[in-house]
Amino acid sequence: MGINTPSDVEANLQIGPTTDGMVRLFILGEAFEIPMDFEPEEAEEIAEEIKAAAAQARNVKNAK
Repeated sequence: MGINTPSDVEANLQIGPTTDGMVRLFILGEAFEIPMDFEPEEAEEIAEEIKAAAAQARNVKNAK
């Protein structure tokens, strides 16, 4: 499975700070839980990547 592979998997995404000063992305699905902790600087880099991907996706959508 890759970025462009459609999927019917449903999951819930929660994002927040931990008591240890990390940023946690918590992915919860019917049969799985994935906690992912990041240093604040890493979380900011991820946020920038998400914004860049959103801009690229918007450009693809507008080109159609």
